[in-house]
Amino acid sequence: MVDILTDIVIKRPREQVAAYAANPDHAPDWYVNIDSAEWRTPKPLALGSQIAFKAQFLGRELAYVYEIVEYVPGEKLVMRTAQGPFPMETTYTWESVDGQSTRMSLRNRGNPKGFSMLFAPFMALMMRKANKKDLEKIKTILEQHQQQV
Repeated sequence: MVDILTDIVIKRPREQVAAYAANPDHAPDWYVNIDSAEWRTPKPLALGSQIAFKAQFLGRELAYVYEIVEYVPGEKLVMRTAQGPFPMETTYTWESVDGQSTRMSLRNRGNPKGFSMLFAPFMALMMRKANKKDLEKIKTILEQHQQQV
């Protein structure tokens, strides 16, 4: 089992951070490894929504579809895929630190299967590094550019 939890404090109100992060259209802007996000179901984001992502990880191109399995706007988003050799669940949570700051947590959990099991410890290390970069990038976008959502 791979279970990575990272978090960061962003100097923006929780509603703004959550609205930006929960919008799959923004994922290629702040996820270092995601190249594209394509809606498979109609907008807006809701339980059962499906989004197809294309990404680069460890020199490989990945294509996968996430389904939204839990969504509490402004508080929590959980998406899951059961496809491929590494079924994954990604969770975002947002907590107000004060009126102008938000703690955003990013958690990735998965059970590698087959050949991927051998690389799970290495993959966990690389995922932790990628998650940290992703959170630093969303922080930069939202703080320095005062991105409107």
